[in-house]
Parts: sequence; structure tokens; C-alpha cells
Amino acid sequence: MPSSDNLLWEAVSGISRFAALLTMAELGVADQLADGPLDAEELAARCGAHTPALRRVLRELESIGVVRAAGAGRYELTGEGAALRSDAPGSIRSGLRMLGEESFWYAMGKLPETVRHGKSAFIAKYGELYDHLAGNPEISRIFDDYMTTRAEVFTSGLVARHDFTGVGTMVDVAGGKGSILATVLRANPGMRGILFDLDHVVGHAGELFAAEGLADRCETVAGSFFDSVPAGGDVYLLASVLHNWGQDDAVRILRNVRAAMNPGGRVLVLEVVLPDDAEPHLGKDLDLRMLAIFNGGSERSRREYAELFAQADLELREVTELGAGASLLQATARSS
Repeated sequence: MPSSDNLLWEAVSGISRFAALLTMAELGVADQLADGPLDAEELAARCGAHTPALRRVLRELESIGVVRAAGAGRYELTGEGAALRSDAPGSIRSGLRMLGEESFWYAMGKLPETVRHGKSAFIAKYGELYDHLAGNPEISRIFDDYMTTRAEVFTSGLVARHDFTGVGTMVDVAGGKGSILATVLRANPGMRGILFDLDHVVGHAGELFAAEGLADRCETVAGSFFDSVPAGGDVYLLASVLHNWGQDDAVRILRNVRAAMNPGGRVLVLEVVLPDDAEPHLGKDLDLRMLAIFNGGSERSRREYAELFAQADLELREVTELGAGASLLQATARSS
């Protein structure tokens, strides 16, 4: 078993490895190597990079195992490295670019300041996340790509593990560009959908629904879930929504959903659920990002979600693991 000193130094070294992976993602190295090995000079020319500097990064990337030497000074992708290609299923490229984007990098670097004062240093510098994204289209595009890719694994689990039989209408609350809703509708031909999000978010969702042949089964509605959500849904989906908000705000969102849903309706919350043990877990990593970027946002345990639902007159019925660290929590109106 590694000593505590080794574990600590592994964590310290992680920042250099992340920076190398970020460089690979930003420069599109994996895309350039997709068709076969290249030497550092040719790779640098294709990526618009400085050859000696790129060689040093490639040396680190080789040690991580995402590229390997292919003779005559050339490098090729490994199976692990292929996950950084833009066209790879579940590509990690957009996630690296998002986490390495200047404002997100700042947020994590300033975590000590956030912990010292109990307020997000990110917000103090850049403002609320979604306002920041709205004012920076390029960052917003990277964020949307990241969220879409991240949702792919969760969505396949949702479709495979949850029974939508009998559902007439599903409302995807804060559903972004509609990728999750489109996947659920394709798998359930008799269902209709409503995509609900802020105006600047849902503006282009119609293009996706048209391309997927779903335009006649899905409508988009713009608004704020703090005011209300579209009424008449049999199922309301909140995917990676509640963890952005503190207790009072999350309860307010759920109360609006509770008021809007049909009798016998249910609420599906797709989130990472924190375990009760001390073992490493994706949710604990994500929770520090929530701490860094939001004032009040957090990952929650099963017990905390049950309490959250109860405050909104809902009752947690079931928790289903979907894979990749995500879980689906199902709630219905509380019994009288």
C-alpha cells in the first residue's frame, strides 16, 4: 500500500498532468493523431504549436499513457488517449477544456479564499456562472459541449433503467439544448416533451428537435424555474440542476414543480448522490467544484435529498444507480 507521503505527492503532481492533458485538448492533439503517428515537428505544425515546447508536453503525456512512441521520433494515440478525440463517444476533451478555462481554473485555485470567507471567489470576480456564460459565447459553447457529453452516459442509463410506460408528457426542467429530452423521446415514441429553460438557452433547441424528427412532439418554453414551470406534465426531470443551488432555492424549485405536475405525476432528479462512507467518490470531487463556483451549491447524500423533497411536499420513493457515478432519484407527492 502506498505511503501517505506518496499519496500526497501524487496529488501534487496531478496539476502538471492535468495541464498536459489540457494542452492536448486545447491544441487538438488527439484529433491530429487520429489517422496515425506523427513526429513532434509535424504535429506542432498542425496544432499551431512550438515544437520544443510540445515535445516536453508529449513526454509527460507518454508517461500518463495517452500517447506512446511509434519509432523515428513519432507519437501515436493509445486507447486511453483516443478518449480525447472530439468525435469519440463520451469524449473527455470538452470536459478538460471547460475545467481548464481561465475562470474555472481561477475558481479552483482560489478555493482557499472561498473556504476562508465562505463565499465563492469565482462569483466575486466573474459573477454568477450562468450570467458569466451568457456574456461569453465561446465559454458557453465549451460548457454546453461539456454538459452534453457528460450527460450521454447518464442519459443512456436513464433510458435503460427507468420505465416511462404510461407517461404522456415529460417536462425537462432546465434541460439546456434538449439532448436528454430528445434521447428519452426517441426511446418512447408515444411520449411528448416540453423543454424548459432560460430564453438564451432554449433558443436553438428547435434545431436539434427538427434534426431528430421530434419537432411535432416537443415544444420549448422559456422562463425561470424560480417563478414557475410548465404545468401538465406526468414526469418532471431535473438533471444536474439541484446541485447548483442551496437548500432554500432548491426547495423553491421543487415546490414549483410540485405545483405544476399532474395528479399522480412524479419527479425524476438525476444527480450524483454522495455516499456515507469515507471512500473516494466522484461526488466528493464535484462537491468542491460546487463550493468553488456557486454560493450554496452542493452535492447531497440520499438522506439530504429525502429532506429536500419533504420540504417541497414530495416523498423520495426510489434511488437507482445509472453508472458513471450518477443516480436517479424518484419522488412523488407526499401521502396525506
